[in-house]
Amino acid sequence: MAVRVKICGVTKAADACAAVDAGADMIGLNFHAPSPRSVDIESAAEIREAIGKRAQVVGVFVNAARSFIEQCRARLELDLIQFHGDETDSDIAGWPIPVIRALRIIPGDAHAAIARAAGDYLLLDTFHASLYGGTGIARPLDELRGIELSRVFISGGLNPANAAAAAALNPFAIDCASGVERAPGVKDHSKLRSFIANARNSR
Repeated sequence: MAVRVKICGVTKAADACAAVDAGADMIGLNFHAPSPRSVDIESAAEIREAIGKRAQVVGVFVNAARSFIEQCRARLELDLIQFHGDETDSDIAGWPIPVIRALRIIPGDAHAAIARAAGDYLLLDTFHASLYGGTGIARPLDELRGIELSRVFISGGLNPANAAAAAALNPFAIDCASGVERAPGVKDHSKLRSFIANARNSR
């Protein structure tokens, strides 16, 4: 099966529709208020309504209260929950839909991090001391060669230029936010199309 593509940090219904029309499998909605890509529940509901069931919707949370996550899950009919903070194993357990655990890892630690982490899926992001994702900092893809990536989303500094290389590693999915933007939280539709096309043509 072709690699799945997740476009994250979507803040506008038009951008979500453009991504889905270009072939995105998942749309990520960020509920971490300090992020320039964050949305409130009402804006997220507009995006969900615009794309319907044409793509899966992933709610992205950073150290959020369980009650708030459940509110978003129920209101938006989320398909997956992504935990992108410092959540414990108990925080990510017991949800009725699959969960993605983001791992902000330093170069060279990917293999060990994947082996020890809980979660239905794992997302490999580039470590930053003060930011929870969306940094645009690329990770060395070569270190992922030979690692079992069947439940892994590759993220961190991906863009149209390196989408094919990431997809060729045969992960479950590749994930992009800042690499397909013209401003933080505003997607560039040409970059979206290029990113997705390059990922699909990786083999």
